[in-house]
Amino acid sequence: MLNRLLLVSLLIFAPSAFPHGGGLDSNGGHTNRQTGEYHCHRAPCTSAKTQVEKAQTEAVSEGREFSTLYNRKDWPHWIDADNDCQDTRAEVLIRDSQVPVKFKRNKGCSVSHGSWLDPYTGQRFDKASDLDIDHIVPLAWAHGHGASGWTRAKKRAFANDMDNLLAVDAGANREKGAKGPDDWMPPAAGFRCEYTRRFKSLAINYGLRIYPTEAKAISKIMALCYKK
Repeated sequence: MLNRLLLVSLLIFAPSAFPHGGGLDSNGGHTNRQTGEYHCHRAPCTSAKTQVEKAQTEAVSEGREFSTLYNRKDWPHWIDADNDCQDTRAEVLIRDSQVPVKFKRNKGCSVSHGSWLDPYTGQRFDKASDLDIDHIVPLAWAHGHGASGWTRAKKRAFANDMDNLLAVDAGANREKGAKGPDDWMPPAAGFRCEYTRRFKSLAINYGLRIYPTEAKAISKIMALCYKK
């Protein structure tokens, strides 16, 4: 009887089991609604924090140096650069939607619906809440490739650079985490060349270092693209 009561209690209170809100996704994690951070609650999920720590450990083992440890709070986003109440996330959703978007409560600030074709997976989405805004060159990757010493203003500009942002499937974004082209490719093969080209271009434009093993992987991908 006690076990049955316990099971019923778990079922009743499951949606609020996490004090910061948000149910688990298929990856075994979820986003903290208060902070916007993604983290894990069950295997085989790998949180962004864990991925960053792993990347930094590998970088140090290869002789790379960090002037500071990566902290997402040092990269302010999303911002409302033009004070029109639409922050960077909303601006990307508006730009990438294939139809005029709809807003929450008709205030014209937060996007609720539209029509988005995720370039990473080829899936179509109608609800903005199903999408993440991905940094093509991840913030943590940039940090470990020369951006650790940037000013807060430059980090802010990079984190909100529209050329570095795409509206994508939340699951694909979290799977990508802080990885570069040598460790992750979009599931949609048709976008891999464009993704790699944009990643390399952004890294060069911002003066980020591309290490030999990464450069070799990128060159191999691009060579295959030129043959198509």
